[in-house]
Amino acid sequence: MPRFMDVHHGMKDITADQLKQAHQADLAIEGEENVHFEKAWADPESGTVYCLSEAPSAEAVQRIHERAGHRADEVHPVPLTV
Repeated sequence: MPRFMDVHHGMKDITADQLKQAHQADLAIEGEENVHFEKAWADPESGTVYCLSEAPSAEAVQRIHERAGHRADEVHPVPLTV
């Protein structure tokens, strides 16, 4: 299944607990779009959050994030990994 890295901006001062809650909100409904969110990272100083997922499409990733209450600003395919 394709992988995607999405980016959220404007989450300045996000805490580890808030990041975990947002990730859990995605995990709770991810199966409805056949998406699996693998990991999330955050830079509280810049307010940037990154999420790595496997999904059938970028649109499926975005739908889950929107329903969980945190729309991604960017969703990028990740066709190569090492």
